[in-house]
Order: sequence, then structure tokens, then C-alpha cells
Amino acid sequence: MAESPTTETVEEDVGPLRRSRICEILPPNMSELRVVLLGSSWSERSEVGNVLLGDTVFNTQEPSGRSLRISGPFQEIKIKIINTPDLLLSDFCHVKLSDIVQKCVALSAPGPHVFLLVLQPEDFTEYQRWRLHRVLETFSKRSFNHSLVLTSTPREKRTGVMENYNNPSLQDMIRKCRYRHLKLKNLELSELITRLGQVVKENNGEHVRCDVNMQPFFYGTAIGKYKKTL
Repeated sequence: MAESPTTETVEEDVGPLRRSRICEILPPNMSELRVVLLGSSWSERSEVGNVLLGDTVFNTQEPSGRSLRISGPFQEIKIKIINTPDLLLSDFCHVKLSDIVQKCVALSAPGPHVFLLVLQPEDFTEYQRWRLHRVLETFSKRSFNHSLVLTSTPREKRTGVMENYNNPSLQDMIRKCRYRHLKLKNLELSELITRLGQVVKENNGEHVRCDVNMQPFFYGTAIGKYKKTL
């Protein structure tokens, strides 16, 4: 197995996956699929990335402070997974976030096809919703058109307690992403790939044209307001 990546420019090849024909979903002239993973848990995003790549190539136990890119073949195309740091945390200053986003843009050049938002339904707060909105808008105003929400399985399962998919903040994010939503529990890889392909198809095979624009108020009074309410 390849060693875990240590820099944001690492690329490794992993074995081909034997699943449904992705060429039947994506535009015929498309040879590469670029997916950016966003969310509040490095381990969960890494697990999803490993599933897509068909191998344990992202280290789920050691969070990275920078974006990592790993590539691998998927049938007739190449898939690139860009795993980002925990951008929903509040300890990134304006300059640091700008640097991370710009490097992520470079790693997904000429632009990502899909933003895969890996979210935990039981603790996705209003502050995280606001922050994820701002992160996506930092990439491009059209980022939501290229986004798919993937809700992970709750960490604690209590008898008689249903998974909190009715979380208003989560529902707002799902609506913003045009109701594109999958549950990680019992999810087949072929279904995930199909939904990623549908996102690409709905955007006519075009990638996000990133126009990184860090607005001053991102870490100004607005973030202070949310801290006071948590």
C-alpha cells in the first residue's frame, strides 16, 4: 500500500474499481473527475475518499492542516480526490483560510466538478452551516450547483432515537444544494458514483470556475455573533 500523503501536492495511483460503467453517466469527452471533500471531520472525509479510490490511501487518524490530493483510475477515467482540512472550525484566521482555499483551487485545477459535503447530522450547527456557505461562496457563487450532501452515520446510536436528518441547519444546506442528498449508511459505491455523475451531467460537464474572493467580514463581526450564540 502507498504511504500516507504528507503534502498537498501528493498524487498516488490506486487500483481500478470494478463497479458500474461511469462512462455511461459522464459526458463522452470527459477523461477526469475532480472531487473536493468538505466537512467538519477529517476521518469521515478520508473514509469517503478511500471508498471512492478503492484503497486506504488517506490516513483517517492523522488530520492534515493542508489540502491533500490523491488520484487513481476509475474504469476509463481518472478520479482526483482533494481532501481539505477542517475548514468549519473557528480557529482558522482570514489569511490562513485564504491560503488553504487558494491551494485547494490549484490542486483541483482547472476547477472541481463536485463538492462532496460530508456532514454529521447530529452536530451540524447553524454556525457550521453559515461557515460552510461562506467557504463554498469563497470558491465560487456557483459552488452550490456542483455540491452533493453526504450525511454520515451518527457516532452514538441510542435505542429509540432516530437519526436527526430533520436538523433545520442541515435541511437548509440540502435545499441550497438542490436537494442532492445521500446517506452514508448502507450506501453502495455505484450509487455514490452515479450521483456524482449526475451532478456533473446537470452542469453540462462543466467544472467550477473558481473566483476566490475573501470578503473582509468573513472573520469580522459575523463570526463573533455566532460565537456568542453557541
